Amino acid sequence: MILFTKLLLAHLIGDFLLQPNRWVLHKEVHKATSKYLYFHVALHFVVALVLLWDLRYWKVVAVIAVSHYLIDLAKLYATPYFRLKSIPFFIDQFLHVLVLYACAYYGNLWEHTAQIIENLNWGLITAIVFVSFPSAIIMGKLLEAMSDKIELDHKSLPNAGKYIGIIERLFVLMFIIMGRWEAIGLLIGAKSVFRFNDLKESNNRKLTEYILIGTLLSFGLAILTGIVYVAY
Repeated sequence: MILFTKLLLAHLIGDFLLQPNRWVLHKEVHKATSKYLYFHVALHFVVALVLLWDLRYWKVVAVIAVSHYLIDLAKLYATPYFRLKSIPFFIDQFLHVLVLYACAYYGNLWEHTAQIIENLNWGLITAIVFVSFPSAIIMGKLLEAMSDKIELDHKSLPNAGKYIGIIERLFVLMFIIMGRWEAIGLLIGAKSVFRFNDLKESNNRKLTEYILIGTLLSFGLAILTGIVYVAY
């Protein structure tokens, strides 16, 4: 575990702390001919060796460095084909972490992976999944008749309400599992403060009632899920 942790820390330092934005821009323009691509890979190699502080792992670090180069190079050429740059970014990070995991547990990779899967808390995973998009869809169906009577605010970000609801339900679930019910009250209070100005300026009673019902329903689903999980 400590080997993977150190390799992950080296990756975070090399990819985020020690990579200036001008390096990123230069790589995006020049791709394989960018000198900063090779500086970046060399930096990863050095940082990983320093954190491990054991030359016996130099082959492992070399494999990581080479894979990092190939993954980054593939991302540079694939990014223009994506409308959202966040997609290749997250794919890139996932592949990097996957390589780190494989290198850290190369001696018993399959056994370790099988053990992790066996020890997963499936009840918690189910609860987390439920309070995300399934709950958002359920709420949309329950509030469908009301939403037709609300004038849409075109200044709002697309799907912002849905993602705010998902995040708040995840927080509520986490607080219930931790046994910190008072934190839920603080979360409701914080949301009320942020919503107050919008509702005050709109002076729309229907919108106020709609948001209130949606908020209570969202928190209710998360609280119910948390209670069921804790009891389970």
